[in-house]
Amino acid sequence: MTQAIFARVLASCAVVFGAVTLIFLILHWLPGDAAQLIASENASEAIVAQVREQLGTDRPLLVQYSEYLSGLVRGDLGNSFVTKEPVLARLTAQFPATLALAAFSALFALVIGVLLGVLSARMRGGWLDQALQVMALGVGSVPAFWLGILAILIFSVGLGWLPVIGEGGALSMVMPVTCLGLLVGTHLSRIVRDGMLETLHEPFVTTLRAKGLAERRVFYVHVLRNVLIVAVTYLSVLFGELLSGTVVMETLFARQGIGRLAVEAIGQKDVPVVQGAILLASISYVMLNLLVDLCYALIDPRVAARGR
Repeated sequence: MTQAIFARVLASCAVVFGAVTLIFLILHWLPGDAAQLIASENASEAIVAQVREQLGTDRPLLVQYSEYLSGLVRGDLGNSFVTKEPVLARLTAQFPATLALAAFSALFALVIGVLLGVLSARMRGGWLDQALQVMALGVGSVPAFWLGILAILIFSVGLGWLPVIGEGGALSMVMPVTCLGLLVGTHLSRIVRDGMLETLHEPFVTTLRAKGLAERRVFYVHVLRNVLIVAVTYLSVLFGELLSGTVVMETLFARQGIGRLAVEAIGQKDVPVVQGAILLASISYVMLNLLVDLCYALIDPRVAARGR
């Protein structure tokens, strides 16, 4: 078991290193010149060259990469090209808002996904099952920004129930959390439904029924417990969609957060901030998947037995 954990941690570190390298290269290969943007379009070449020297973008790419890696080891993500503030400080200030949005959305998605999936599996073949399937397919196919705009038009502009934008307390969280949670939860509900219907045909279910166990207990205790590992695993896979959704929701609802910060930094060609935001998202995704792997043994003891 210890060797399996070590192998997973090592693989996660390799993924993070690969993400760091890929992020660095992509952002430096993108067209555009941050120095020209900062110095203004009418600035002379001498001034632009001086800005490049101050930013360090005039040095060879390999030198910039080695300096970036050495900074990461020290916990230094560099300074913003625009505000001159430390990138780590800006990310730290915005991270709690993104974490709250992602956490509440994931919780809502898990609850909705499991409830709808279990209900659909229980009523399989009936009109309710078909209606839930159509709803899951329809909502899951809608782009995040379109669903957010529709929610604003209905619940803010039309009914006036909820605030449109900003950090107005718990009410301001309702629409972004609901929209993001529904997008992920509908995908999850289909996975839960299919998993439960497949598990119902497993030999251990036949054995439980032969022993006289009540059908409700078989369905809601033993079958559901086996499907939970699938639900948690799939939610970790959908975490990437959740992170991209926070970017859309923070921008659309004018909320603070890493996603909105990254969008603004992209428009300003603020490479260190963009690097830091993507790096933080990548590490969060990798760490969540690692945590899910390590939690398998708690959800299903057979995983721990295979690891010995």
